[in-house]
Amino acid sequence: MNAVNTSLESACDLRFGQVGMACVRVRQADAAAICEELERRVQAAPQLFLRTAVVLDLSHLSDLPDDGMVDAMLEAVRTAGMLPVGLAYGTKETEALAERMHLPLIAKFRSAYERADGSVTAAAPAPTAASAAAAPAPQPAAADTLGLRSQYHDGQVRSGQQIYARERDLVVNGVVANAAEVIADGSIHVYGTLRGRALAGAQGDEDARIFCSDFRAELVSIAGQYRVFEQLPADIAGKAVQCRLDGDKLLIEPL
Repeated sequence: MNAVNTSLESACDLRFGQVGMACVRVRQADAAAICEELERRVQAAPQLFLRTAVVLDLSHLSDLPDDGMVDAMLEAVRTAGMLPVGLAYGTKETEALAERMHLPLIAKFRSAYERADGSVTAAAPAPTAASAAAAPAPQPAAADTLGLRSQYHDGQVRSGQQIYARERDLVVNGVVANAAEVIADGSIHVYGTLRGRALAGAQGDEDARIFCSDFRAELVSIAGQYRVFEQLPADIAGKAVQCRLDGDKLLIEPL
């Protein structure tokens, strides 16, 4: 009996880790339009999007589509050249839909959390001037609080390698090679050439920024807003730059 158990245990191993994955936010329940839009993006940057794993986010639709429409959306994603692997976390209805479609729920992309009574906790509204004035001034956090320390990487980030700084900034002292990926929940600082991909604000922080001393990136992204480069504009190629959001627009500015 023990011999059988040993054989079963050695047959495979199970590990959890950070996996780079795109999110398709569906804003119209129109499979043909989704396919057309994704095909355009794949054709513009096939090295980034062809056969990439994506999560389907239905939370921006006013009503949850029926099973037939979701199946058509999944097929539209496949036809465009991407590979849908699951649904973004949403409500109980989304969970039931995922079970019927035999798809996993990917919690990484959830923007709201469901209470036990089935209601959803949304993001808090921005404070008014009166409430901000009445609120006590925030106290500075301790220097060693999680999220304030930066994560450092010394040396090259090799092609195919991914580095992820969870709940903090990422500082790279070296080159980020082509097809390498650096990701941070906070900002990203690259003291060297950025040739690969940099994704800041990975959990939705729109105040995150990307700083680079030699900009030659394939892709940069902040809080899901991204820009892909087949050929870099002359005013930023090889320059020291910062990337930041201005509303929904991702700006890249020489330093």
